[in-house]
Amino acid sequence: MAVWPSSRTLGRVTNRRVSPSPTPLRRAAGLFAGLALGVALLAGCSSENASTDCGLDACTVTFDRGVEASATILGVEAKLVGAEGDQVTVEVAGEQLSLTVGQQAAQAGGFSVTLDSVTDQQVVIRVARDPNS
Repeated sequence: MAVWPSSRTLGRVTNRRVSPSPTPLRRAAGLFAGLALGVALLAGCSSENASTDCGLDACTVTFDRGVEASATILGVEAKLVGAEGDQVTVEVAGEQLSLTVGQQAAQAGGFSVTLDSVTDQQVVIRVARDPNS
């Protein structure tokens, strides 16, 4: 004859409430907060005769040639001082740098600066926070 173990109870069973999905008002508030953060990040950038594409630690700045061009990025000003052939002079964080395409990054005020490209119409540089500073 087989003996079956006696049944056991687990004790009290708890029913947990699942909160309903966020209300449309909460969703809208979350969306607004995200947009406000994005605008705050971009608010630190301004430019004259230049365009910027910024992330958290680096920006690509495209200067128009033949005009005074500058951009405020990552809390510093970057200016195109001059360009002759493939050599460009820029000012970043108050320091003038002479750059050529393919050259190793130059340092200025806690930033690494490289020259990405030079054409008859534009100069493109990349400015990144120097992690060693």
